[in-house]
Amino acid sequence: MPLPSDWPPFQAAIVDLDGTMVDTVGDFEVALNTMLAGLGLPPVGRAFIARTVGKGSEHLLRSTLAEVGADAGLYEAAWQDYQRNYLAINGQYSVVYPGVPEGLQRLADAGLRLACLTNKPIAFARPLLTAKGLDGFFSQVFGGDAFARKKPDPLPLLETCRALGSAPARTLMIGDSSNDCQAARAAGCPVVLVSYGYNHGRPVAEAMPDAVIHRIDALVLPRLRG
Repeated sequence: MPLPSDWPPFQAAIVDLDGTMVDTVGDFEVALNTMLAGLGLPPVGRAFIARTVGKGSEHLLRSTLAEVGADAGLYEAAWQDYQRNYLAINGQYSVVYPGVPEGLQRLADAGLRLACLTNKPIAFARPLLTAKGLDGFFSQVFGGDAFARKKPDPLPLLETCRALGSAPARTLMIGDSSNDCQAARAAGCPVVLVSYGYNHGRPVAEAMPDAVIHRIDALVLPRLRG
């Protein structure tokens, strides 16, 4: 799908991780349910996980405890166990979406500087990118714990643009959810969303991005960098 032809040429692109580049529901499912079993709690299903991810691990964990009717006071113990579980299996039950490496290569070949910006903790994000062979595309990687606020706040995008040395208006955000779109709009970045990710159970078109794409390698830039 072509992007609007009246955009200025891009200098850089910021790419989300979970639901945009990698389908990580399998990792979340194993890590969360191992944690829940250790606490004597019932498991959660993949549909719940897909609706809930995207706002950071803290939100996911608190929502999971609420979903199974657990006492919120279990959060600290659950968090420690969840971190151990996730780091132990990170990437083993996840898959790269079709067209992602090819799409990233096209962006890099066009001369764009690339950053990965995710609400996932950096201790989870970097090893996942490495395990999936995607780390080499990015000059910058920022997790949800890198800044004082997470997406959908614009701060992470603005700080990532600063690190890339690119103007927000010339930095394309590629994500999968309303969080990405809301953050991009507030930061002044153009934004496209993929159709296959985790948008809290809602169609991504409802977020009103500049375009919806079905694969990252289907992205057609109106012009290259200037």
